[in-house]
Amino acid sequence: MFRKTVIGLIISIIAIASFSCSKYQKIQKSQDFGLKYEKALEYYEKEDYFRALTLFDQVMPFYRGTEDAENIAYKYAYAYYNQREYTMASYYFDRFSKTYPRSEKAEECAYMSAYCKYLESPKYELDQTTSRDAIAELQLFINNYPYSDRVEKCNELIDELREKIQKKDFEIAKLYLKMEKYQAAVTSFDILLKDYPDTKFREDAMFYTIKSYFNYANQSVRSKRKERYLEATDVYTKFIAQYPDSKYNKQVNYMYEKAMKEINN
Repeated sequence: MFRKTVIGLIISIIAIASFSCSKYQKIQKSQDFGLKYEKALEYYEKEDYFRALTLFDQVMPFYRGTEDAENIAYKYAYAYYNQREYTMASYYFDRFSKTYPRSEKAEECAYMSAYCKYLESPKYELDQTTSRDAIAELQLFINNYPYSDRVEKCNELIDELREKIQKKDFEIAKLYLKMEKYQAAVTSFDILLKDYPDTKFREDAMFYTIKSYFNYANQSVRSKRKERYLEATDVYTKFIAQYPDSKYNKQVNYMYEKAMKEINN
């Protein structure tokens, strides 16, 4: 009995789905653009964004230049967003804000274009080009809408993206140190500290810079050692001044004493 009930339910679902598909296909083939627009809105409200997008695609040229064109463009961008197709959504949000700059939705769409790029930002281990693009677009939004309620959120997102980029750069520099490529490590840590002087990784980066210089000097030919030990002590002096109670003090003091002995020999 139970098995028959389940089979009957499955058959009913298949029949309903087939009828729904048949009905949708008829709408697609119809030349009644008013009907297509109406059904596109219905599918959109039912969160059937794939079908809504297909019908919006068909009616867009017909409604170009009309009052409904703005609404279609707005929902078209959000349909991609709700399908998590953020690259496409970003493009169409940006297009909306530029096509309808006087619209009350222009600011929202400009923000959403940038926000979608933020959502596309990958984990810190991966290439951060998208993160940099997102920062640029979020900053552009701030420049264009400095009094917007969304500015604070944009700044938060920018800080998050910058931290991700810094994390990647920091880990790459640490990898150079681990691989004993000390010159590359020194350069990488130095760039990180210059590009992001307020980075949360500053204390760690300065410690690893001292360690990189110290090991680089140990590896160097005798004629170059003094110069590189001096560079290590220079960073050490700045480090101690900024972090007098650092967890790294025991290690940096040891390296400093060894470096001074080498310098004075």
